Amino acid sequence: MQRYRGLAHQVNAGILAAGLLLAGQTARAAAIQDAEAAAHGDTAAVQTEVKRYEFPGVRIVQFNLSVLSHYSYLVVSGRDALVVDPSRDIQVYLDTAKREGWTIAGVFLTHSHADFVAGHSEFTKALGCPIYQNRESGAKYPITVLSDRQTLPWGEVTLQFLATPGHTPDGMCALVFDKADKAQPRAILTGDTLFVGSIGRPDLLGGTMSAATLAGMGYDTWKNKLAKLDDSVIVLPAHGAGSLCGAHLSDEPASTIGAERATNPYLQHTGRNDFITAVLEGLPEAPQYFAHNARMNREGPPPVAWSAPLPPVPALDQTLTDASAVYVVDLRDAKRFAAGHIPNAVNIGLRGRLETWVGILVPWGSRLVLCGGGEELKEAVYRMHRVGYAVAGTVGIDAWVAAGQPVLSNVAIRPQALHQRMQDGTAPIIVDVRLPSEWMGLRIGNVVNLPLNLLGDLAAMKLDSREPVVTVCNSAYRSSMGIGVLERKGFTKVASLVGGSEAWIEAGLPVIQPAARGGATAAQPARVVNLPARIDAAALKRMIVDLPGAFDLVDIRPSGQFADYQLPGARNVALADLIADPAFLTGAGPLVIVDRDGSLAMAAGGILSQKTERQVNVLFGGLDAYWRDAEMGGPVKAVPLAPAVSATPAVRPSAPAPAVPQAPQAPKKKSAGC
Repeated sequence: MQRYRGLAHQVNAGILAAGLLLAGQTARAAAIQDAEAAAHGDTAAVQTEVKRYEFPGVRIVQFNLSVLSHYSYLVVSGRDALVVDPSRDIQVYLDTAKREGWTIAGVFLTHSHADFVAGHSEFTKALGCPIYQNRESGAKYPITVLSDRQTLPWGEVTLQFLATPGHTPDGMCALVFDKADKAQPRAILTGDTLFVGSIGRPDLLGGTMSAATLAGMGYDTWKNKLAKLDDSVIVLPAHGAGSLCGAHLSDEPASTIGAERATNPYLQHTGRNDFITAVLEGLPEAPQYFAHNARMNREGPPPVAWSAPLPPVPALDQTLTDASAVYVVDLRDAKRFAAGHIPNAVNIGLRGRLETWVGILVPWGSRLVLCGGGEELKEAVYRMHRVGYAVAGTVGIDAWVAAGQPVLSNVAIRPQALHQRMQDGTAPIIVDVRLPSEWMGLRIGNVVNLPLNLLGDLAAMKLDSREPVVTVCNSAYRSSMGIGVLERKGFTKVASLVGGSEAWIEAGLPVIQPAARGGATAAQPARVVNLPARIDAAALKRMIVDLPGAFDLVDIRPSGQFADYQLPGARNVALADLIADPAFLTGAGPLVIVDRDGSLAMAAGGILSQKTERQVNVLFGGLDAYWRDAEMGGPVKAVPLAPAVSATPAVRPSAPAPAVPQAPQAPKKKSAGC
């Protein structure tokens, strides 16, 4: 193998240039792709209809609330509509039903949700309709109890409910049949039991039941119930990419049982203990508000006065800057926040995942005061009801200044200026507030990784509050939050990197990787260019035969070509996904990339080699050379299956998953940075 590593230095300039050009073109869509930026915008905080699934006698209307990655549904047969896992702000369901001439006749909760306050109490108040729920739910309000495999006539069709513990003990799915076939379900509403590309995490109960016990229940749910369904059954989950109710969710709104059977990384584990281990590994810390939302949902959330006036303006004096008594959330964008803000305020921009980040950073029960303009305040108060936060007061920055009160400001630093100071040896402490997995995959230099959800506690232990600090994330949304978090801990010289690492890359500045997994080391020289190693067909064949499972083999050809033939153990991954997903930057063995003739694989390998110390190999000459030189005699044929989602497993299966034909897809979204 050493011989082929040496060949890396013979890469011709054309291929290297192609790799660098591709790196520039995909920097925004790949290297920085995460749900942090995807949830920014005026429409992300509004529930929208995603799709309608039509079957004889029944239709299913799917809604999405992007800022919470939350899917909810109307199941309609005849004129009767059943609302499934509704948000607390129920107007979209009422408006849709009124417009279509439907009657909302019931609410079905798949389980006691933790990441948002559900709308069941709102429907009871507005319509008095029944709430259908698992008899094991522990609900403190009146429900129509459901038992395992119970059926419910609904309009012209029948619904059947399956008890599916795993994410929670009271998990329940609903099978939807059409009027023409009473035996074969057409769709299954899975709640948080089964996601597209993932499953519900089992560690959110707060110690009432061990996560391993629930994960074992999830294994039984899949093996004994869901796996027995036909491949054609459409999977409709309660969450998509960005939700913290699971890990590595796809951004596709729906799937099929067949596609999940073939591609969902967790479902590839046939052994119970392997499954449990995979589910428990690498879960991010759950936001502290989850436990409180779950309790509210079990007890029955109090109805909301949605049209109530804004909470009053608090006393405009120094009591508002007391971090021990008040938590001020500034809703404005990062630029306006840096120009001047109330001391000890934290900038959680309205045009982002406001609900989730308030739930992560603001301790439950805090005296919460919002700062912003009139329309910003109205929207933010409305959205706080979604996660159960009571707003004690609202204030505008102009009123604060007019009262003669002090403001803090921060001078943001641009990428070129920070890079120059790093070269001069005069740079401040640089704190990367992203998740460790993001930090390991790509960083701008010799930086400290203190994730935002832990920043306050870690900074007090590890940093000197008297020294200047620059915070960094992908797009500056999280790093602007970091300014306020540090100021609340007594830091007085804090700034944010303008545009984050996204702007850093766009400026053409070098990115540096840790020399070892998890270890922070001195930066590599800025002009060093790491190149992938080329491996010939004979060497790769020996690896496949002698060392199966000891390396990752990735085929980046179009899915149709991959379906026609493939190397044993190969996994089909879209080029953009390969470059974007930091999971490929780590691993116990080499990463081997193959394509048709070696050109795109070498370009991709060149990009990845700039980001990681992991050994990256490229098949020289591609599969054309493999068939010719390794004398295989014929390709390994793929087994046609249902279309699959493009997802990279957090834990790779012990045996390669069967290849499935799949349409080209956009890069999978990552966690919202929590």
